[in-house]
Amino acid sequence: MRQREFDLDTTTREAVLRISARGRLILVHPMANRGTAFTLEEREQLGLSGLLPSRVTTIEEQMRRTYAQYLRSPSPLAKFIYLSQLRDRNEVLFYRLLSEHLEEMLPIIYTPTIGEAIERFSHEYVGARGLFLSIDHPELIEQSLTDFELDADDVDLVVVTDSEGILGIGDQGIGGIQIAIGKLGVYTAAAGIHPRRAIPVVIDVGTDNLGLLNSDLYLGEQHARVRGERYDEFIESFVQAVNKLFPNAMLHWEDFGAGNAHRILNRYSDRICTFNDDIQGTAAVVLAAVLAAVRLTGVRLPQHRVLIYGAGTAGVGIADIIREAMSQAGLPADQAYTQFYAFNSRGLIVEDGESVRDFQLPYARSREEVSSWEVEDPSRITLAETVRNVQPTILIGTSAQNGAFSEDVVRAMAENCARPIIMPLSNPTSRAEAHPADLLEWTDGRALIATGGPYGTIRHGEIYHTIAQANNALIFPGLGLGVSVVKATRVTPEMIYAAADALAGLVNEYRPGASLLPSMNDLRLVAATVAKAVARKAEEQGLARRPMTNPINDIYQMMWKPEYPKLEILPADPA
Repeated sequence: MRQREFDLDTTTREAVLRISARGRLILVHPMANRGTAFTLEEREQLGLSGLLPSRVTTIEEQMRRTYAQYLRSPSPLAKFIYLSQLRDRNEVLFYRLLSEHLEEMLPIIYTPTIGEAIERFSHEYVGARGLFLSIDHPELIEQSLTDFELDADDVDLVVVTDSEGILGIGDQGIGGIQIAIGKLGVYTAAAGIHPRRAIPVVIDVGTDNLGLLNSDLYLGEQHARVRGERYDEFIESFVQAVNKLFPNAMLHWEDFGAGNAHRILNRYSDRICTFNDDIQGTAAVVLAAVLAAVRLTGVRLPQHRVLIYGAGTAGVGIADIIREAMSQAGLPADQAYTQFYAFNSRGLIVEDGESVRDFQLPYARSREEVSSWEVEDPSRITLAETVRNVQPTILIGTSAQNGAFSEDVVRAMAENCARPIIMPLSNPTSRAEAHPADLLEWTDGRALIATGGPYGTIRHGEIYHTIAQANNALIFPGLGLGVSVVKATRVTPEMIYAAADALAGLVNEYRPGASLLPSMNDLRLVAATVAKAVARKAEEQGLARRPMTNPINDIYQMMWKPEYPKLEILPADPA
């Protein structure tokens, strides 16, 4: 059997790279290449003499050089492209640079800049480290996964999207591969998941984006989205192939459309280890912010009235986890539903209303209840009308409707609530339901705020308010790490709740203006803390295939640090 030219052991924190390749081939392998950091002895042994400048440099010196190049990139998209090319050239250096400047670069490799990168994918294509699976060739699913050249025990994560519900920009066809790659970048930077233990996948089922279909540069299948039975059969084949080839991997669903996201999660959550970040990750980080805010209000969670403006995939996921938290706090399950008011594009969701999806029905209000309200059009009850009639204490926006939380709405809410909890979560920031500075102004500084995008610190009066960013990066990396540490067979609602509770436990919200969530600068600490809670819950539920012996050490040893691996130089392969 022919030996591999590059064989990297990723099972331990101190990775070892065995190399039998020689010459220029090494310099185009992202995990093997370390450029000018190769020692003179290594250059001679690996056939690199004369292929690099004479001086040997450290990774710290390389980092200073690449950071200066990054800063000279003229736009966020240009910075994204620069970092992508660095990752494809020298993966260790890319992650070292990212880890040293995580808060600064996260908006570049992830939201919001990644939205533009996805839209421009076919125009700016320079390669992508991922798998492209076409619904027109289902027979190639297993072969494609095999061609990624990873063995059964080498994969902890598979992140997959069908690109129908990308961020706030909708159907982006094959460009969605960038969101899968971006998610895995965050898994590595935040939780230390080794980049070679994860596979990003886009399922190309066509696109309904007419701009893409009419573009000569579009790289995906040029036909309308396939739906129905053929779509379901393709998803089933994909799930079976992943489970067969990588039985220890968590399958992470990302940015599926509202019509499929809940349905797919419900179908597979009891069969395989699987997780939907839009539904469960968003819900968990929002719950953590809600728990911190509720502690400040002095009002028990079951007594709060919650408005969900935008009851799509993320909105209903948020409602579900807050409702479950209310039940755990002692409110009977049937009563917990009555604390929620949810909105779709037709207004407040009422049981006999139009365009109500199956997953929204549990939150539909009765026609009898709203019949006594003073409203202009009973078939389309507005947010402002609901606020006046309900007097909510928590207002959450996942609608992508810029300015939906108007001054009238917010002031009406604040009239009857001492500390209104308001969370305009839509991304990018141009689609946010409100700006936090306005929310502070309209509530006389009393609002407890979390947002989807980064706003930093805002001064109101004499108090500086650190605006919490409800970024999923505070949850999903730690969840994935916790699952991989114990090789969990499932991801349960109890594990999601444990992740949210652990995140909330890291917050000290009592300083005036303090954030409701930890800083993005603390992602490594956050991920490790969340991982510990998730892994312990998996053990309690009997779902751990590899129980922990020393939780702190077990988690620490799983968190890869971006350093050049130890080299074991093998004889060159004569073949």
